[in-house]
Amino acid sequence: MGQVDTENDVLSEDAGGQGENVKLVPVAESIRYRKRAQSAEKLSETLAEQLEQAKSSISEMALQLNDIQGEQKLTRKLAAAGAIDLEAALLIARARTKGSEDADLDACIEQLRKEKQYLFAGSNTAAAKKTAGVKDRMTNSHTILERAAKKASVTGNRTDLQEYLKLRRNFA
Repeated sequence: MGQVDTENDVLSEDAGGQGENVKLVPVAESIRYRKRAQSAEKLSETLAEQLEQAKSSISEMALQLNDIQGEQKLTRKLAAAGAIDLEAALLIARARTKGSEDADLDACIEQLRKEKQYLFAGSNTAAAKKTAGVKDRMTNSHTILERAAKKASVTGNRTDLQEYLKLRRNFA
């Protein structure tokens, strides 16, 4: 071996060997192994970070899915209860059940139905009932309209027909 050692001929000791079990490895190969190990460690760290990001996004999506499923369940129950203004009823019910995970939706809807009757159909509310003035006008207009229709049909007069059509346009 003589004159000039080439890069492949230079040998280094294996770090793991001691005493008699010393292995001699070319330096260039040792450098390549070290670079490969470093790149593998970098790749491992990058993949670990990506895995953590994926896990956090999965947990966020799971929370969003649970929220959406709960909202859909509440929406279905409100619709079944006969909510007229579904959005308002949903907002109020969601605000009432937000603090507790396992809130009783049926009890919440019943309480909402008692307190906010105007949000539900079929409720006996003052807002849904006609006032006395409207009732009188409707019954009077109905009878006035009937009388005008009978008068126009009996007489056949154009002015009576014109009067009937004007009343019908105003009241119907």
